[in-house]
Amino acid sequence: MDLLGDGLAWLERKRTQFLTRPVRYRRNTQEIAASATIGTTIFRLDVGPGVTERIEARDFLIAATDLAALPAFQQPQRGDRVIEDDATTRHHYEVIAPGHEPVWRWSDPNRACYRIHTKLVKTETL
Repeated sequence: MDLLGDGLAWLERKRTQFLTRPVRYRRNTQEIAASATIGTTIFRLDVGPGVTERIEARDFLIAATDLAALPAFQQPQRGDRVIEDDATTRHHYEVIAPGHEPVWRWSDPNRACYRIHTKLVKTETL
């Protein structure tokens, strides 16, 4: 019996059920629907003697099983897109991270959910 593992799996199911919104994940011409929880990561980069740059990324927490539906998908890659719609606007985010930071991390110890770092590249009115 893995009480902590069972608890983490339960929390992941509840996150997906109650704390997500629909998005589309795109790689080249392939696109799938996914459910994402919105988050933020603050990066601090040393850009020179005594100079630190602060960069805020919009994160999308997406279940690994959602993205596995994309043909030949192994992990999020720089240049992929996440598309999020609200009532009147469509937002396009590019998967990217500053400096040599990875573009994604596991969000949980069970490796069930990606935390994907992005930046807004385009907004259009619907």
